[in-house]
Amino acid sequence: MTHYPALAALGLLATLATVPATAAESQIDRQTETAIPKVGNLYGLGVGVLPQTSGSKDLRTMVLPIIQASYADRFYINALRAGVWLLDSDDRRLRIGLAADARFGWEADEGKRTKGMQDRDFSVDVGPTLRWQTDYGTVNAQWAVDAGSASKGQSAQVQFVRALIRGPGLRLNGLVGLTWNDRKMNNYYYGVAPAEAAANRPAYSAGSGTQWQAGVNGAYPVGERGSLLFGLMATRLGDAQANSPITETRFQPLAYLGYGWTF
Repeated sequence: MTHYPALAALGLLATLATVPATAAESQIDRQTETAIPKVGNLYGLGVGVLPQTSGSKDLRTMVLPIIQASYADRFYINALRAGVWLLDSDDRRLRIGLAADARFGWEADEGKRTKGMQDRDFSVDVGPTLRWQTDYGTVNAQWAVDAGSASKGQSAQVQFVRALIRGPGLRLNGLVGLTWNDRKMNNYYYGVAPAEAAANRPAYSAGSGTQWQAGVNGAYPVGERGSLLFGLMATRLGDAQANSPITETRFQPLAYLGYGWTF
Protein backbone atom coordinates (compact mmCIF):
# COMPACT_ATOMS: atom_id res chain seq x y z
CA MET A 1 0.00 0.00 0.00
CA THR A 2 2.18 2.77 -1.17
CA HIS A 3 1.38 6.36 -0.48
CA TYR A 4 1.20 6.76 -4.27
CA PRO A 5 -0.72 3.71 -5.60
CA ALA A 6 0.21 3.88 -9.30
CA LEU A 7 3.87 3.83 -8.45
CA ALA A 8 3.44 0.13 -7.75
CA ALA A 9 5.23 -0.54 -11.03
CA LEU A 10 8.50 0.77 -9.66
CA GLY A 11 10.42 -1.55 -7.32
CA LEU A 12 12.93 -0.66 -4.62
CA LEU A 13 13.57 -4.03 -3.01
CA ALA A 14 15.91 -6.96 -3.67
CA THR A 15 14.81 -9.70 -6.07
CA LEU A 16 13.77 -13.28 -5.35
CA ALA A 17 14.17 -16.27 -7.66
CA THR A 18 11.17 -18.14 -9.04
CA VAL A 19 10.21 -21.78 -9.48
CA PRO A 20 7.73 -23.22 -12.02
CA ALA A 21 4.08 -23.16 -10.93
CA THR A 22 2.46 -26.43 -10.00
CA ALA A 23 -0.47 -27.77 -12.01
CA ALA A 24 -2.94 -26.61 -9.34
CA GLU A 25 -1.46 -23.10 -9.29
CA SER A 26 -1.49 -22.77 -13.08
CA GLN A 27 -5.29 -23.20 -13.11
CA ILE A 28 -5.67 -19.92 -11.24
CA ASP A 29 -5.55 -16.79 -13.37
CA ARG A 30 -3.26 -14.53 -11.38
CA GLN A 31 -3.30 -11.66 -13.88
CA THR A 32 -5.78 -9.66 -11.83
CA GLU A 33 -4.22 -10.30 -8.43
CA THR A 34 -2.14 -7.13 -8.60
CA ALA A 35 -2.65 -3.73 -10.16
CA ILE A 36 0.07 -4.51 -12.69
CA PRO A 37 -0.79 -7.52 -14.90
CA LYS A 38 1.62 -10.34 -14.07
CA VAL A 39 4.17 -11.13 -16.75
CA GLY A 40 6.43 -13.56 -14.88
CA ASN A 41 9.63 -12.72 -13.04
CA LEU A 42 10.53 -9.35 -14.45
CA TYR A 43 13.34 -6.86 -13.79
CA GLY A 44 13.81 -3.47 -15.39
CA LEU A 45 13.73 0.29 -15.04
CA GLY A 46 10.88 2.79 -14.89
CA VAL A 47 9.99 6.45 -14.54
CA GLY A 48 7.19 7.62 -12.26
CA VAL A 49 5.56 11.07 -12.17
CA LEU A 50 3.87 11.99 -8.88
CA PRO A 51 2.96 15.07 -6.79
CA GLN A 52 5.93 17.10 -5.55
CA THR A 53 4.55 17.25 -2.00
CA SER A 54 1.28 16.28 -0.30
CA GLY A 55 -1.57 17.91 -2.22
CA SER A 56 0.75 19.71 -4.63
CA LYS A 57 -0.18 20.71 -8.19
CA ASP A 58 3.48 20.44 -9.20
CA LEU A 59 4.90 17.05 -10.14
CA ARG A 60 8.25 15.34 -9.63
CA THR A 61 9.90 12.55 -11.59
CA MET A 62 11.53 9.50 -10.02
CA VAL A 63 13.61 6.82 -11.74
CA LEU A 64 13.54 3.46 -9.98
CA PRO A 65 14.23 -0.20 -10.74
CA ILE A 66 11.23 -2.42 -11.55
CA ILE A 67 10.98 -5.78 -9.82
CA GLN A 68 8.22 -8.38 -10.07
CA ALA A 69 9.34 -11.74 -8.69
CA SER A 70 8.15 -14.67 -6.57
CA TYR A 71 9.53 -17.80 -4.97
CA ALA A 72 7.48 -21.00 -4.65
CA ASP A 73 4.25 -18.97 -5.00
CA ARG A 74 4.79 -17.99 -1.36
CA PHE A 75 7.33 -15.18 -1.11
CA TYR A 76 7.06 -12.27 -3.52
CA ILE A 77 8.16 -8.80 -4.49
CA ASN A 78 5.79 -6.76 -6.62
CA ALA A 79 7.29 -3.32 -7.20
CA LEU A 80 7.13 -1.43 -3.90
CA ARG A 81 5.67 -4.34 -1.94
CA ALA A 82 7.41 -7.39 -0.47
CA GLY A 83 5.45 -10.09 1.31
CA VAL A 84 4.77 -13.69 2.21
CA TRP A 85 1.55 -15.72 2.01
CA LEU A 86 0.94 -17.66 5.23
CA LEU A 87 -2.53 -19.21 4.81
CA ASP A 88 -4.47 -20.39 1.75
CA SER A 89 -7.93 -21.72 1.10
CA ASP A 90 -8.15 -25.15 -0.55
CA ASP A 91 -8.62 -23.60 -4.01
CA ARG A 92 -5.92 -20.95 -3.29
CA ARG A 93 -8.30 -18.16 -4.24
CA LEU A 94 -8.28 -16.75 -0.70
CA ARG A 95 -4.85 -15.97 0.74
CA ILE A 96 -3.74 -14.28 3.96
CA GLY A 97 -0.23 -13.07 4.63
CA LEU A 98 2.07 -10.25 5.70
CA ALA A 99 3.39 -7.45 3.50
CA ALA A 100 5.67 -4.43 3.69
CA ASP A 101 5.12 -1.38 1.47
CA ALA A 102 7.30 1.64 0.73
CA ARG A 103 5.81 5.04 1.56
CA PHE A 104 7.51 8.08 0.05
CA GLY A 105 7.96 11.35 1.88
CA TRP A 106 8.98 14.69 0.36
CA GLU A 107 11.46 17.54 0.66
CA ALA A 108 9.69 20.62 2.00
CA ASP A 109 11.72 23.17 0.04
CA GLU A 110 10.58 21.58 -3.23
CA GLY A 111 6.94 22.63 -2.71
CA LYS A 112 5.38 26.10 -3.08
CA ARG A 113 3.37 25.81 0.12
CA THR A 114 5.80 23.72 2.16
CA LYS A 115 8.96 25.85 2.02
CA GLY A 116 10.29 26.31 5.54
CA MET A 117 8.58 23.19 6.91
CA GLN A 118 10.29 20.01 8.00
CA ASP A 119 10.85 17.28 5.39
CA ARG A 120 8.57 14.25 5.52
CA ASP A 121 10.62 11.06 5.69
CA PHE A 122 10.49 7.88 3.64
CA SER A 123 9.02 5.00 5.63
CA VAL A 124 7.75 1.42 5.41
CA ASP A 125 4.23 0.22 6.25
CA VAL A 126 3.89 -3.35 7.54
CA GLY A 127 0.82 -5.41 8.29
CA PRO A 128 -1.51 -8.31 7.45
CA THR A 129 -2.91 -8.55 3.95
CA LEU A 130 -5.74 -10.49 2.31
CA ARG A 131 -6.32 -11.43 -1.31
CA TRP A 132 -9.59 -12.91 -2.58
CA GLN A 133 -9.77 -13.88 -6.23
CA THR A 134 -13.29 -14.09 -7.64
CA ASP A 135 -14.64 -14.78 -11.13
CA TYR A 136 -15.19 -11.03 -11.53
CA GLY A 137 -11.85 -9.74 -10.32
CA THR A 138 -9.64 -9.67 -7.25
CA VAL A 139 -10.17 -7.97 -3.90
CA ASN A 140 -7.02 -6.91 -2.06
CA ALA A 141 -7.13 -5.61 1.51
CA GLN A 142 -4.47 -4.57 4.00
CA TRP A 143 -4.12 -3.01 7.40
CA ALA A 144 -0.69 -1.55 8.15
CA VAL A 145 1.32 0.39 10.71
CA ASP A 146 4.22 2.73 10.05
CA ALA A 147 7.18 0.51 10.97
CA GLY A 148 9.64 3.24 9.99
CA SER A 149 8.36 5.57 12.75
CA ALA A 150 7.90 8.55 10.43
CA SER A 151 4.23 9.17 11.21
CA LYS A 152 3.73 6.32 13.71
CA GLY A 153 0.29 6.05 12.18
CA GLN A 154 -1.96 3.36 10.74
CA SER A 155 -3.83 2.85 7.49
CA ALA A 156 -6.22 0.39 5.87
CA GLN A 157 -6.82 -0.18 2.17
CA VAL A 158 -9.34 -2.08 0.06
CA GLN A 159 -8.81 -2.42 -3.69
CA PHE A 160 -10.68 -4.15 -6.50
CA VAL A 161 -8.72 -5.14 -9.62
CA ARG A 162 -10.35 -6.40 -12.82
CA ALA A 163 -8.84 -7.40 -16.14
CA LEU A 164 -10.06 -5.16 -18.95
CA ILE A 165 -7.98 -6.67 -21.75
CA ARG A 166 -6.40 -10.14 -21.62
CA GLY A 167 -4.99 -10.47 -25.11
CA PRO A 168 -1.85 -12.37 -26.03
CA GLY A 169 -0.29 -8.95 -26.47
CA LEU A 170 -1.77 -6.09 -24.48
CA ARG A 171 -2.89 -6.80 -20.92
CA LEU A 172 -4.77 -4.04 -19.11
CA ASN A 173 -6.15 -4.00 -15.57
CA GLY A 174 -8.57 -1.47 -14.13
CA LEU A 175 -8.70 -0.77 -10.42
CA VAL A 176 -10.70 1.17 -7.86
CA GLY A 177 -9.95 1.45 -4.18
CA LEU A 178 -10.10 3.43 -0.99
CA THR A 179 -7.54 4.06 1.71
CA TRP A 180 -8.28 5.12 5.27
CA ASN A 181 -5.52 6.90 7.19
CA ASP A 182 -5.68 7.54 10.93
CA ARG A 183 -5.03 10.95 12.48
CA LYS A 184 -1.30 10.39 12.96
CA MET A 185 -0.78 9.32 9.36
CA ASN A 186 -2.76 12.21 7.85
CA ASN A 187 -1.31 14.78 10.22
CA TYR A 188 2.26 13.79 9.43
CA TYR A 189 1.85 14.22 5.67
CA TYR A 190 -0.80 16.98 5.57
CA GLY A 191 -0.58 18.73 8.93
CA VAL A 192 1.24 21.98 9.73
CA ALA A 193 2.89 22.12 13.16
CA PRO A 194 2.78 25.43 15.06
CA ALA A 195 6.53 25.79 14.49
CA GLU A 196 5.93 25.40 10.73
CA ALA A 197 3.18 28.01 10.52
CA ALA A 198 3.69 31.16 8.44
CA ALA A 199 1.67 34.19 7.39
CA ASN A 200 0.16 32.31 4.46
CA ARG A 201 0.28 28.90 6.14
CA PRO A 202 -1.67 28.58 9.39
CA ALA A 203 -1.11 25.70 11.77
CA TYR A 204 -3.30 22.74 10.89
CA SER A 205 -3.98 19.41 12.56
CA ALA A 206 -5.35 16.83 10.12
CA GLY A 207 -7.76 14.22 11.39
CA SER A 208 -8.41 10.74 10.08
CA GLY A 209 -10.04 10.31 6.69
CA THR A 210 -10.51 8.32 3.51
CA GLN A 211 -9.10 8.87 0.03
CA TRP A 212 -10.31 7.22 -3.18
CA GLN A 213 -8.29 5.87 -6.11
CA ALA A 214 -9.09 4.76 -9.64
CA GLY A 215 -6.86 3.96 -12.56
CA VAL A 216 -5.54 1.58 -15.18
CA ASN A 217 -2.27 -0.34 -15.41
CA GLY A 218 -0.99 -2.33 -18.36
CA ALA A 219 1.76 -4.45 -19.86
CA TYR A 220 2.64 -4.96 -23.51
CA PRO A 221 5.21 -7.53 -24.73
CA VAL A 222 8.17 -6.24 -26.70
CA GLY A 223 10.32 -8.92 -28.31
CA GLU A 224 10.77 -12.37 -26.76
CA ARG A 225 11.48 -11.31 -23.18
CA GLY A 226 10.70 -7.60 -22.90
CA SER A 227 7.58 -5.88 -21.59
CA LEU A 228 6.49 -2.27 -21.63
CA LEU A 229 4.69 -1.34 -18.38
CA PHE A 230 2.49 1.72 -17.99
CA GLY A 231 -0.22 3.15 -15.80
CA LEU A 232 -2.28 6.16 -14.81
CA MET A 233 -3.88 6.73 -11.42
CA ALA A 234 -6.07 9.47 -9.93
CA THR A 235 -6.50 9.90 -6.18
CA ARG A 236 -9.23 12.02 -4.61
CA LEU A 237 -8.09 13.28 -1.23
CA GLY A 238 -10.38 13.14 1.78
CA ASP A 239 -11.55 16.33 3.52
CA ALA A 240 -8.92 16.07 6.26
CA GLN A 241 -6.23 16.13 3.56
CA ALA A 242 -7.89 18.53 1.11
CA ASN A 243 -8.53 21.19 3.79
CA SER A 244 -4.84 21.40 4.70
CA PRO A 245 -3.19 24.77 3.91
CA ILE A 246 -0.44 22.91 2.03
CA THR A 247 -2.93 21.23 -0.33
CA GLU A 248 -3.38 22.93 -3.70
CA THR A 249 -5.71 20.43 -5.35
CA ARG A 250 -7.89 17.59 -4.09
CA PHE A 251 -7.17 15.41 -7.13
CA GLN A 252 -3.70 13.91 -7.31
CA PRO A 253 -2.55 12.34 -10.60
CA LEU A 254 0.19 9.80 -10.94
CA ALA A 255 1.64 8.07 -14.00
CA TYR A 256 4.48 5.69 -14.78
CA LEU A 257 6.23 4.11 -17.75
CA GLY A 258 8.80 1.35 -17.58
CA TYR A 259 10.51 -1.47 -19.40
CA GLY A 260 11.46 -4.85 -18.01
CA TRP A 261 12.92 -8.21 -19.03
CA THR A 262 11.34 -11.53 -18.07
CA PHE A 263 13.62 -14.32 -16.81
